[in-house]
Amino acid sequence: MSARRDFSRLLRPRSIAVIGGGFFGSNVLRQSLKMGFAGDIWPVHPVKKAVEGVPAFASVADLPGAPDAAFIGVNRHLTVDMVGALAARGAGGAVCFASGFLEAGEEDTDGARLQKALIVAAGAMPIVGPNCYGLINYADGALLWPDQHGGARLAEGERGAAIVTQSSNIAINMTMQRRGLPLAYVMTAGNQAQTGLSEIGLGLIEDERVSCLGLHVEGFDAVAGFERLAARARELGKPVVAMKVGRSAAARVATVSHTASLAGSDAAAEAFFARIGIARVHSIPAFVETLKLLHAVGPLSGPRLSSMSCSGGEASVMADAAEGRSVGFPLLSEPHRKRVKQTLGPLVTVANPLDYHTFIWNDREAMTTTFSAMIAGGFDLNMLVLDFPRRDRCTDDDWWPTVDAFAAALAANAASGAIVASMPENLPEDYCASLLARGIAPLCGMAEALDAAEAATAIGEAWQRTPGAPLWAGRTEYRDDGDADRAEETHAPDEAAAKAMLAAHRLPIPAGRVVASAEEASFAATGIGFPVALKTLGIAHKSERGAVRLGLRDGAAVHEAATALLALSDRLYVERMVESGVAELIVGVTRDPLFGPVMTVGSGGVLVELLRDTATLLLPPTRAEIETALRGLELFPLLDGYRGRPRADLDAAIDVIADVADFAGAHAGTLDELDINPLIVCAKGDGAWIADALIVFTPPAPQGED
Repeated sequence: MSARRDFSRLLRPRSIAVIGGGFFGSNVLRQSLKMGFAGDIWPVHPVKKAVEGVPAFASVADLPGAPDAAFIGVNRHLTVDMVGALAARGAGGAVCFASGFLEAGEEDTDGARLQKALIVAAGAMPIVGPNCYGLINYADGALLWPDQHGGARLAEGERGAAIVTQSSNIAINMTMQRRGLPLAYVMTAGNQAQTGLSEIGLGLIEDERVSCLGLHVEGFDAVAGFERLAARARELGKPVVAMKVGRSAAARVATVSHTASLAGSDAAAEAFFARIGIARVHSIPAFVETLKLLHAVGPLSGPRLSSMSCSGGEASVMADAAEGRSVGFPLLSEPHRKRVKQTLGPLVTVANPLDYHTFIWNDREAMTTTFSAMIAGGFDLNMLVLDFPRRDRCTDDDWWPTVDAFAAALAANAASGAIVASMPENLPEDYCASLLARGIAPLCGMAEALDAAEAATAIGEAWQRTPGAPLWAGRTEYRDDGDADRAEETHAPDEAAAKAMLAAHRLPIPAGRVVASAEEASFAATGIGFPVALKTLGIAHKSERGAVRLGLRDGAAVHEAATALLALSDRLYVERMVESGVAELIVGVTRDPLFGPVMTVGSGGVLVELLRDTATLLLPPTRAEIETALRGLELFPLLDGYRGRPRADLDAAIDVIADVADFAGAHAGTLDELDINPLIVCAKGDGAWIADALIVFTPPAPQGED
């Protein structure tokens, strides 16, 4: 990426030019005037004398000064001309509304050529889009926005979340939310012709009025850009949450047709966000609730939650909602349980989640005592389940002592808290604002509240770790052009040659020899030492073809097996059998067009595709990341000595996986695929051994290839 552009004028303008006096241009003027923008607004139109009652100028050259920001609402061909005129005038940046650029087709289309011309015309001037709605700055009332929106201007001294999305319609919907999320900025990125999500995000989080950042990601602009964004967010203490689409095939197709952006594989994207400390959620409600929690209390330092409600039913639903999550409700210690019990009496069973019953309802002092006793357990987030009655038919006067008691208990323990309504309509928007003013997160929906807690915990734990090294994604350029001849360009050395390459990289390979006859096989096996395995060379997926024999314990057995296998191949491989194996792993590396070499570790052996017990790592991984990935596998209890079985040599397995990653990095320019299955992990002290390996290379792209 080139030197970072200055977005300050575009994001926080004192003057706005609006080019185009049609429906969308007129709307931009109306929205800015409606929001009370205090700066200059300069319509540009070749014929009209005024737009929405504001005097117009015939051209960019006629403007009284260089605008800080411009909204360009003309067709795609004129958009290029207007960008050039603004750049020549020294404008601070522009929003390009028109569609029909690269997102409309392939490289040889008019849209693709126009996009290149647009970038050239802009030069160093920042442009956002094309194919986007633009910017709403709720802090200053500055809008480059051609449609309605539902947000409100921030009051002096207030902070809010910033949201960047590639979908203009989703951006509009975000402004219409009634869940109480205060907004400082809403911005769309379009197809990221020049300026991507990460660069926009970097510009936004520098504003002191931004508390946290939300990204709706269809495609990435640059891996390095997101790494910089995450690092700067960490420095500023401003957490970032992303809703990355593209898990389904249909979503990936929609992404390409909408933005022409590069999405990368979903598993790699998940690993990337986790690595750099950006939390990922999978729904719009979870996205909004997470931003509210981050705005109110910030990242969480751990996964320990408490929940309180006056209903056993609510307590049960909360407990079930936490099942299988990375956050949860730990059991109370006996002293802690007794302390809470003393505040409630003999008829209440004390647990976490806590049903405190209604004996103390509307008794602020008693509730404060109970809540304080519960919160004193040092939880990372304390939740109070509280649905307010509808105001048009009921009264909620008795609910506010509960809120007051919870706030007092949080303050007494210097603790973080959230009030959780089981249904969004039971937590009105103005109540959310009142709770936020007290530093309490108002969360709508139990499942969404726990989604938010997981996301906030992921960020908090990531910020506690030492940041990882930059990805190897940009280390070497390699061919990934989808050419129909690509398969013919690949080269896959046979197993013997592949293992020789790995052994040269210090990886543990069992002793083996290539032979061409039954007699040679018997002789080689005797020298290697029994038992041995015998395999044909040049055949992938040997088990499916009957091309491997295992556990051969004498020369006669080897001779017989070799005679049979020579009917499949004229070259065989004799290899020492690995004994004392505790578990089998798969270690694979493929190359992702965005993230570079991507590693998969998981349960190996012949059932690998059936079990699908895997984790994804981006390169280079740390030893801690490798160990965390292994511990997260369903297989891990086997490695850890399940039911009295020997413990596996976990350190040796981690060493091998780290060295495989180094091998992949050393061959990043040509490595297309690496598949080690199985990696046999033996009992502690006996190491881990590569029993089978497949390597596929692809020639690198010629120098200068576009």
